[in-house]
Amino acid sequence: MIEEFKPKWIAWEVTRRCNLRCIHCRSSSEEEVKGHPDPPTEVALKVLDEIASYAKPVVVLSGGEPLLRGDIFEIASHGTSLGLRMCLATNGTLVDERICEEIRSSGIKIVSLSLDGSTPEVHDNFRKQEGAFEGTIRAARLFREHGIEFIINSSFTRVNQEEIPKVYELAKRLGATAWYMFMIVPTGRGEELMEELISKEDYEEILNWHYEMEMDEKDILVRPTCAPHYYRIVLQRSHREGRRYQRRSLKFSTGGAKGCIAGQLICLIDVDGNVLPCSYFPKSAGNIFRESFRDIWENSELFRQLRDFKSYKGRCGVCEYIQVCGGCRARAYTVYGDYLEEEPFCSYVPKRMRKEAVGS
Repeated sequence: MIEEFKPKWIAWEVTRRCNLRCIHCRSSSEEEVKGHPDPPTEVALKVLDEIASYAKPVVVLSGGEPLLRGDIFEIASHGTSLGLRMCLATNGTLVDERICEEIRSSGIKIVSLSLDGSTPEVHDNFRKQEGAFEGTIRAARLFREHGIEFIINSSFTRVNQEEIPKVYELAKRLGATAWYMFMIVPTGRGEELMEELISKEDYEEILNWHYEMEMDEKDILVRPTCAPHYYRIVLQRSHREGRRYQRRSLKFSTGGAKGCIAGQLICLIDVDGNVLPCSYFPKSAGNIFRESFRDIWENSELFRQLRDFKSYKGRCGVCEYIQVCGGCRARAYTVYGDYLEEEPFCSYVPKRMRKEAVGS
């Protein structure tokens, strides 16, 4: 295993079924999904055996809604017994006292909740379910009462981008360990949102707001997600302003301050066993039901290309920040059909291109 590209975080779609029908869902989940059955319990346990025989990453049980599986805590307990750091991603609407007790007894380390607005009107519209907001708020309260750490994940488009600072403040009031601001990648049902994606200009402004906020934030961990050029902004501003940027990390995250790490430090296993570079990158590197995880991780041509920064094209290919940013490979794939192309939502012009323009 090349240490530089050691798997540190794996999201696993243990079901595609969900009790919500969110407008941005990467897997187009709904209550009944034909053709994509949940892997049986014995198969699920073998997947964890396969992963643990190679590495000891964080494993996030995701979906769909993983709490719809009756065996979800059996799966979590097995992963815990193997030395894997098990986590759970839920929309929160099914959480109750019993679920909290099961979370604790199964060894799940941390839970992520989804919150896309500071009011029921905004969040419920995003989630296409009345009462979804109250469900998330109730889950946060129950987690606090049971001493369960939780993260708030928030996704944004033009429709709710004005909510960003409000949701951040709400996440703090709810007692979240961390708040992750997701800049939507239009995959799955999210492909219908292409016209609603946050503009390049607003994107840059929001990331600069996040930098200012993070420099002053002491109470909660914060992180922009699917926004790799944030780390270019961090380097530019901290150097220009003479400020020291000190990145704090969760015990259950990938750690370092780097942009796109799809297929480098993270991956997604979908319900059909396909190993994808990340949760928003709909191209398979191999199938864990037919191949070993080790072979896929080390020898997949897709993963090899993603780790070869010299093969990147356009502005990303000549950018001086390629090692810390990398551009979102999933967004490039969705917009251009080429995952090696430049990040389509970055407005930065690399020094090399500026020099060439002056020289011509």
